[in-house]
Amino acid sequence: MSTENKNKSITEEPEQPTKPTIVEETSSVTQHKIEINGAQLEYTVTTGTIVLKEEDVELGEKQKASIFYIAYTKDNENSERPVTFSFNGGPGSSSVWLHLGLLGPKRVLMDDEGNPIGPPYRLVENEYSLLELTDLVFIDPVSTGYSRTVPKEKPEQFHDVKKDIQSVSEFIRIWTTRNKRWVSPKFIIGESYGTTRAAGLAGYLQQRYGMYLNGIMFVSSILNFLTASFDEGNDLPYILFLPTYTASAWFHHKLPDDLQTDLETAVNEAREYALGDYTVALMKGNRLNADERKAVTAKLARLTGLNESYIEGSNYRINIHRFCKELLRDEGYTIGRFDSRFKGFDKDRVGERNELDPSYAIILGPYTATMYDYLRRDLEYETDLPYEILKSLYQSWKYEDYQNHYVNTAQDLRLGFLLHPGLKVIVCNGYYDLATPFLAAEYTFDHIPLPEKLSADIKMTYYEAGHMMYLHKKSLEKLSGDLKDFIRNSIEISA
Repeated sequence: MSTENKNKSITEEPEQPTKPTIVEETSSVTQHKIEINGAQLEYTVTTGTIVLKEEDVELGEKQKASIFYIAYTKDNENSERPVTFSFNGGPGSSSVWLHLGLLGPKRVLMDDEGNPIGPPYRLVENEYSLLELTDLVFIDPVSTGYSRTVPKEKPEQFHDVKKDIQSVSEFIRIWTTRNKRWVSPKFIIGESYGTTRAAGLAGYLQQRYGMYLNGIMFVSSILNFLTASFDEGNDLPYILFLPTYTASAWFHHKLPDDLQTDLETAVNEAREYALGDYTVALMKGNRLNADERKAVTAKLARLTGLNESYIEGSNYRINIHRFCKELLRDEGYTIGRFDSRFKGFDKDRVGERNELDPSYAIILGPYTATMYDYLRRDLEYETDLPYEILKSLYQSWKYEDYQNHYVNTAQDLRLGFLLHPGLKVIVCNGYYDLATPFLAAEYTFDHIPLPEKLSADIKMTYYEAGHMMYLHKKSLEKLSGDLKDFIRNSIEISA
């Protein structure tokens, strides 16, 4: 065939545009019952996906992502029953932790301290479930759980602080509309990075959709990333982590005898020093004289259980990862970042960082196994996709709206209060949480510019456990009670 004929053939048979693959929504509906506080509760579980779309000039509506969710609704209730939307953090975590650890009608069986029982692992009825008071919707953001972008859409477009907030907001709007729940009292609960998302939702849901929340529940909070970024020139984390170092040392009996008598006494001394003389010392930097350096060294040794030469060598600034390695180094152990009660060990005993977080290692297996089994056996949802329990997206996560400064969604929460002064907030903190320490949460919420009357609507609670404080049986009981009281009070006040 000649070149002329080739060109003619190409002209006569233009390539047809490829039609996009249409992703169908899925759904499985099952019936269940549970006894809570002596009363039988019958409920329906809807497990499935909702496809997010955007308007397209050529296609009309263009599919973007399929969001996986599990919704628990009490049978024979009206639309005035509260509904709570739940998610975890990461970024890159599914909603499994709050779901099977605290909120849902089933929980992973652990011992009273939070150690796994098994393998094999199993679920038991959760007498502490919030389903007693509120319907529950567990959301897996894009790339977590069974949530995926549709074919030819890049998942990275959702791996962004603002885009993540927008996509979760869109899911909440669609679910609320389809299920006729616009007049229901609405709550959000997030854990860890999920609190970053929750604070962002407070402003976005109200501004974009006119959806007002009754309350937000923050579990292991981080809104202002400045408080946890151990960067050169940023002394704030060294100050705000100190009381959690003290709590951790107290648990492992590394403090002087007078501080070992009571946890809160030790923590309060550390808090007072951190926000007082320690802050002044770090602000002085090289202007500290010899006597001041000696005093800081002695005080930090008293409050952390570390030796004075180590503290001097660290320039009075103790990094979180170094602390996890150093506290029990002489015993050959490391401690957990998520929960410093738990111990691990490394092959390299002289390194600066531990190989893995022992407090994460103890929960990954139990929660993964029980989630897979629960989805297919009890909820009858069948797919061969891997359920992404915790996908590491932290390093690739985009912060385009926060260039040249730290992420801080506390400003979005302030906007939420501005738009809806009736908003209520509870902030739940673990004393042994070295991922999101409690003093950092106190600092963040103390620095949201609000009238005194609105600041009073922010409640702080504390538990003798770590990042996932519900692993600890007594903390689970207390946390459940605190959240139920919060929901009751928020509805009564806003009614």
